[in-house]
Amino acid sequence: MGHGIDGLWAEYKKTGARALRDQLIIHYAPVVKYVAGRVSVGLPRHVDEADLASYGIIGLIDAIERFEPLRKIKFETYAIPRIKGAIIDELRSIDWVPRSVRAKARAVEQSYSKLESTLHRTPTDAEVAADLEMTDAEFQTALRKISFVGVVALDEVFRGGDRSDRSTLGETLPDSTAGPMDTFEVKETKEALIQAVSQMAEREKTVLTLYYYEGLTLAEIGDILGVTESRVCQIHTKAVLQLRAKLADRPEAAGRRPDASKAKAKAAAGSGAGAPASKRVPTSATG
Repeated sequence: MGHGIDGLWAEYKKTGARALRDQLIIHYAPVVKYVAGRVSVGLPRHVDEADLASYGIIGLIDAIERFEPLRKIKFETYAIPRIKGAIIDELRSIDWVPRSVRAKARAVEQSYSKLESTLHRTPTDAEVAADLEMTDAEFQTALRKISFVGVVALDEVFRGGDRSDRSTLGETLPDSTAGPMDTFEVKETKEALIQAVSQMAEREKTVLTLYYYEGLTLAEIGDILGVTESRVCQIHTKAVLQLRAKLADRPEAAGRRPDASKAKAKAAAGSGAGAPASKRVPTSATG
């Protein structure tokens, strides 16, 4: 066959032989494991990473069958969104997040937004807990429970602003006919994310940077910070909620239509985007 993986791809696209496809699946299986590990961040312990990987194989097979090597793009770049999409589709069908947990996530996010507007700084855990009439232990437990509220529906309505100023996640998806205004909005969203992250506490900023920019797992970040993986997950959850609150009603979005940069910034926060925007642009929906 010759020329390693390139030769394998050429032969498979020429013949479509299932045996060759199986070889490609085996070769790229580590990519599925990597994506499954990223998606598993913050999910309940009963969600087995091996199950996520099995869901992801469906996306890998689809990517292999549709991939066109002649386009000269890296297969991993093409496949990762499809693998992640297959995993998330299966998770959505399971619907493991109780409504009470989603409600609690909204309450925490709204508390961050309200306190930040009042205090003109990021509130402490104690201040948020007091606002929610929780003890510190109850607040930390709440963070653990809502840490996996990351998969959102396209018809989910964003909060913030008056009723006429609301939009859904689906309305923020890029248009194939994107023009100069769309390019400007993407640039503005990146700048908003960078500014929001720069205002966060050092530990939250470190976790976001290591996770989204450096691509480390929560366990690896825990080793660096000298804390448990569970604690890193809490910090990550808190950081994402803070980002959502910071971007929900930012001043520079005042007076604009919701399908412009404000809604896109909210979509970015909803996906957990929290790294320097040059490396992390809104992509999904979940760690």
